[in-house]
Amino acid sequence: MHNEAEAAGPLVRAIARVCAELPDFEIIAVDDGSSDGTDARLQDLQDEVPQLRVLHHPKAGGQSAAVHSGVQAAEAAIICTLDGDGQNPPEELPKLWRPLLADQTGRIGLVAGQRVKRRDTLSKRLASRFANRLRAWVLADGTRDTGCGLKGFRRDAFLAFPYFDHMHRYLPALARRDGWEIVLVDVAHLERSTGQSKYTNFQRALVGVADLAGVAWLIRRRKKARATELQPAAKEPPRA
Repeated sequence: MHNEAEAAGPLVRAIARVCAELPDFEIIAVDDGSSDGTDARLQDLQDEVPQLRVLHHPKAGGQSAAVHSGVQAAEAAIICTLDGDGQNPPEELPKLWRPLLADQTGRIGLVAGQRVKRRDTLSKRLASRFANRLRAWVLADGTRDTGCGLKGFRRDAFLAFPYFDHMHRYLPALARRDGWEIVLVDVAHLERSTGQSKYTNFQRALVGVADLAGVAWLIRRRKKARATELQPAAKEPPRA
């Protein structure tokens, strides 16, 4: 969360209600250098929601840095993420954790939300559509909406991905690069009711080209090899 003090209470309470179906859970909120008292609002919520943990970045590092800090601090093997602005409905979270918890093969590494009927401005929707088509053409990651904040994944899989700024937009490509299976689920999207967007189309375009080229390079340079464990060689019994 960056300057999302007004969204903090409703969002955390809604997450706690939805997660009540789980036998055990934690909520990690990362305050990314806010200046509007988001950190204090989150700390106050800890009395009301005991499962809430609050991390604080003294200086804003961006969404990927916040997600990375949260995953590193998490104690569970399965992680679900959503944006802190309230546009990702917490009610969609079970769509993320259920496929991962039900997976008996251990092959599913990522469940990625795909927004339906986005509640953003026309310019943002058009820019996102163009960026997604370009990314899909270059990376062939099979995902129409990689920027959706609703994602579920295995903690160990995520921490094995190469870390870089804006990596949160490329998780499907990084998961496929490492040989994980991906599940795509349609999710709802809400209008922003508090705060202001932290990105502009121009900012996204500036970093997008370099990021796309970098991820394409990472995929090309990935060499996959499966290791097998060697057992100690059998020793012949001593001769008389």
